[in-house]
Amino acid sequence: MDSWIPHRVTPLTRRDWLMQSGAGFGALALGDLLARDLAAATDRDHRATENPPRPPWLRPATARSVIFLFMEGGPSHIDTFDPKPELNRLAGRPLPPSFKPVITPMGEGRAPLMASPRRWKQHGQSGHWVSDWLPHIATCADELAVIRSCWSNGLNHVGGVCQMNTGSTLAGRPSLGSWVSYGLGTDNANLPAYVVMQDIPRAQVAGGPRNWGAGFMPAVYQGTRIDGGPEPIANLATPAEVGEARQRSKLDLLGRLNAHHQAPRFDQTELDARIKSYELAFRMQAEAPEAVDLASETDATRSLYGLDDPAAAPAGRLCLLARRLVERGVRFVQVYCGAGSRWDSHTDIETNHAKACRAMDQPVAGLVKDLKRRGLLDDTLVVWGGEFGRTPMSEKGNGRDHNPYGFTMWMAGGGVRPGITIGRTDEVGLHAIEDRLHVRDLHATILHALGADHTRLIYRHQGRPERPTVNEGLVCRKLFQA
Repeated sequence: MDSWIPHRVTPLTRRDWLMQSGAGFGALALGDLLARDLAAATDRDHRATENPPRPPWLRPATARSVIFLFMEGGPSHIDTFDPKPELNRLAGRPLPPSFKPVITPMGEGRAPLMASPRRWKQHGQSGHWVSDWLPHIATCADELAVIRSCWSNGLNHVGGVCQMNTGSTLAGRPSLGSWVSYGLGTDNANLPAYVVMQDIPRAQVAGGPRNWGAGFMPAVYQGTRIDGGPEPIANLATPAEVGEARQRSKLDLLGRLNAHHQAPRFDQTELDARIKSYELAFRMQAEAPEAVDLASETDATRSLYGLDDPAAAPAGRLCLLARRLVERGVRFVQVYCGAGSRWDSHTDIETNHAKACRAMDQPVAGLVKDLKRRGLLDDTLVVWGGEFGRTPMSEKGNGRDHNPYGFTMWMAGGGVRPGITIGRTDEVGLHAIEDRLHVRDLHATILHALGADHTRLIYRHQGRPERPTVNEGLVCRKLFQA
């Protein structure tokens, strides 16, 4: 032990003796976990090794990274990507008996149907229907694979957002980004593998940080929050009077102190995550400032993302940051658009959704176009959607309630077939009735694109083999097969 660390010899208590002697068996499990961490090195590292270790869950990938654009609050599919002429014809009437009734969180299952006043048009060679709320995304129609048959179990925002992130409506499981970080690692050791951003920094995402947490896995796999303001990563810059050598020596001292503190607390993964975060922070001081600095972007690029429009600028900054991060090897980037359930529209959906669409339409379209022109869309999977959709029945006269029974999401790039439509909802947009994709199917499909078999990607928790899709989920092969 280093001489500068004060210590004293104290007799072991019975509890200490049992813990330390039993920890020898835990070392076997620790060895297995460390082996898994080693095996989760990137494909590039594998290729550089003569006999590379290959985890059993790895398979050929179509995507290297994911950008998940999360419309928190639940966008209305029947007002954006899934037109329903029959809904307008039946507007003002109760839900017909031929449609299976539902009980919604606010008890609006018997409310009259409400028409959608949107103007619809087919776009591109694909003929995707997109409403007049999304004129910019409409220009990307031929890049999109629209999935009109998603469904989930989350009736409220907390459960719905939790399930869309973790596969379960109940808290405590690792987020999808954490599974990706655990199973695939990162392409850049100087940046986090998993980054989370939200367009309204102080807004509370439903359910809070558990949505990007690591659950029962070591805390090192949780998402790293980055803000969208002038200083995306707070306290990152080293003071001018502190050189690299001095900073390195300070970190080394802190590391020895932390290791001494951690030794008798081996079961607290948060300590290990904090220690590793200091090391990552030091490495980030060299590369992260450049990664999050938008000053080098051209005026044309900034305009493409809507940075010259005050309404679109917050989401535009984050979408541009997302491109810069995946460009530099970040594996999983999640962008919350409308953070704080801004898409929730129990009343006045016209005003609410018009504002939410205006805020993200140009940034999202700009991201897809920018990735494509830079050759990044081929290996970057873009995912768009919320925790659920909205009901065809009205709420409070001019709003729509939560609808987890059938809603729309779309994907672009990352090996997904462009310009296709998968699945459908019933004639009023209430239930998914064809090629239904549960949230766990979506997660299985995203992992499949990244080259991870969700049935074999396992983390053992208390002796139980845990999988990212909770032992369920099917890959949607139609998204990849011609």
